[in-house]
Amino acid sequence: MQQTSEQYDAIIQRCRELFIKKMKDYGSAWRILRLPSLTDQIFIKAQRIRSLQQNEVRKVDEDEKSEFIGIINYAIMALIQIEKGVSEQPDLNTEEASVLYDQYAGATKSLMEDKNHDYGEAWREMRVSSLTDLILQKLLRVKQIEDNKGVTLVSEGISANYQDIINYAVFAMIHLEEENS
Repeated sequence: MQQTSEQYDAIIQRCRELFIKKMKDYGSAWRILRLPSLTDQIFIKAQRIRSLQQNEVRKVDEDEKSEFIGIINYAIMALIQIEKGVSEQPDLNTEEASVLYDQYAGATKSLMEDKNHDYGEAWREMRVSSLTDLILQKLLRVKQIEDNKGVTLVSEGISANYQDIINYAVFAMIHLEEENS
C-alpha cells in the first residue's frame, strides 16, 4: 500500500498544480457554480471518457488522463461548495482555495487508505473502463440525491459519493500511468 500512497500523492499533486494555475488565470469564478452544475460538469467528463474508451476516432486532442484530472478537480470543488455554500461572487484567493483543496484531498486520501485496508486493493484488478462506469454510477446517485433535495433514507450523502469519485479517478490514472510505463 506504500506504492499506492506515493502514486496517489503524485496524481493529486498534478491535479493540484493545474487547479492552482487555473485559479491564477480565472480566480475562483467556479465559486458561483451550484452543486448540480458541478455534478453535471463531472458527468460530462465521465461520459467523454466512456466515449473515448468505446470509440476509435477522437476529434478533440485530449486524452482520458486530462478528463480524469478534471473529474478530480471538479469533485474537490464540489466538496468545497458543500462546506462553504455557493457564492454570488468569486470570494477565494489562490492561497485560501489551496488550503481547502489540500484539506479535501487529504480527507479523501484517508478514506481511500481505510477502504484499501479493508478491500485489499481490489481496485488493482479492475479495468479502467469499470472504474469509469463506477464514476458514472456514483454521479447518477448524486443526481438522484440532488433531485431529492439531499434527503436519503439509508444511503451515504453526497460528500461520500464525491470522495469515491475522486478515488476511482485516481485509481484509473494510476492504471493508465502503469500501462504507459
